Amino acid sequence: MDPRLNFVTLVVADLDRARRFYTGGLGWTAALDVPSEVVMIHVGEKLVLSLWAESAARSEIGEVTRGGTLPFTLAHNVGSPEEVDAVLDTARAAGAAVHGPERRDWGGYSGYFTDPDGFRWEVAHNPHPIGGVTLP
Repeated sequence: MDPRLNFVTLVVADLDRARRFYTGGLGWTAALDVPSEVVMIHVGEKLVLSLWAESAARSEIGEVTRGGTLPFTLAHNVGSPEEVDAVLDTARAAGAAVHGPERRDWGGYSGYFTDPDGFRWEVAHNPHPIGGVTLP
């Protein structure tokens, strides 16, 4: 099997709030928007971020639990420390809680923002080759 990831789906408690944050606050464009169900946003050539209303998701995936810091992060790589600051400023202006940024032991510069449902995004400048893996 070839390794690949085509969709990242975040099950959100309030789809209207998530839509406002991602499309209005961060300025991302919805590729598909089905009221009360799902908003899909192209975040790469072959990668889609799906914001799925919890009420719609439950019938397919079962119960959803919430609370605490989720045990994963999503990442948004950028080309410079200044871009890290700019993205975090945009997230803050959209209403996100922002943590950092700071220089990291691994040689990069990063910080985090938390969306309205508690999903944590890392915004990073990684000067190493893997840091060049950015999607448009």
